[in-house]
Amino acid sequence: MGMVETFVEKYTQKIVTKPDCIKIQSRVDKDSKGLSFKEICIFAHPNDVGRLIGKEGKMIGSLKTLISGAKAKDGQNYKIIIKPTQQ
Repeated sequence: MGMVETFVEKYTQKIVTKPDCIKIQSRVDKDSKGLSFKEICIFAHPNDVGRLIGKEGKMIGSLKTLISGAKAKDGQNYKIIIKPTQQ
């Protein structure tokens, strides 16, 4: 797991009520224009998905803003996805 994925994991664990349920998966993919990006999928307890998205998407928006700073350093584009874990 890279630096950005580790940051996302630690950051999201501070927000949720069940930090043990947080799992991060990432993969490199290409968009329709052929540009590569890293997709980071956050798996969280179903009750915590709303906490991660936040009111009007502000929490996930702030996370995306922080990660965009990493783009300046490594040149990689990132996409964040939040999914509930299966119980």
